[in-house]
Amino acid sequence: MDLPRSFTIRESSHRIHNPLTSEKLAAFGRALALPPGATALDLASGSGELLCTWARDHRLTGTGVDISTAFTARAQARAAELGVGGLVRFVHGDAAGHVAERPVDLASCVGATWIGGGVAGTVELLARSLRPGGLMLIGEPFWLRTPPDQVTVESCHASDVSDFLSLPGLLGHFAELGYDVVEMMLADPDSWDRYRAAQWLNIRRWLDANPGDELAGEMRGELTSEPLRYARYEREFLGWGVFALMRR
Repeated sequence: MDLPRSFTIRESSHRIHNPLTSEKLAAFGRALALPPGATALDLASGSGELLCTWARDHRLTGTGVDISTAFTARAQARAAELGVGGLVRFVHGDAAGHVAERPVDLASCVGATWIGGGVAGTVELLARSLRPGGLMLIGEPFWLRTPPDQVTVESCHASDVSDFLSLPGLLGHFAELGYDVVEMMLADPDSWDRYRAAQWLNIRRWLDANPGDELAGEMRGELTSEPLRYARYEREFLGWGVFALMRR
């Protein structure tokens, strides 16, 4: 049970595995005005930057669950580095179906709604861990504008245009599920660039160090094609954001 090795190569230097910068993540934490000692569950927690930095800055406590052994180890190391190992812990496991032992103040899944089969299923999953009146965080892509053809759709990592909603459509979907959107933080072109372009440097450095690896051909092909694909399609058509929700 782990992520494909290509994913961990691609994001080997990333502390945040989505197109939010550290500045945006910190600003979002401040905007939520979390009380000291608030409890959290972060599903698909990656390298743990949300829990670790919010524990440092807001005295958040909680648990992160992620399927990647590499990212879980990195999250544990980050907690030690920031001196918050007594506040947060990280568990290697499948976040799909994971429910907190006790209701938490904040339940999040930032950029991995496939664990619940989509937005609606992930909202339902997180709700099982959330106390009444608690905050839910969902990170999700959305269309900046409607793709003109199937090539554009697939170049944005979707199989059908219906895989993602527009931003108004996504906000409306949360309302249909019975939630108020009470805050949001959106990626912008620069934060997208920082996320994607850092992947290219990670791949190139890995290729230079591992020319004979069995994945070298695949990763070389990706490095050759990805900058153009990103600039032509994803940067123009795909948005991304984290949305704070409260049950109505």
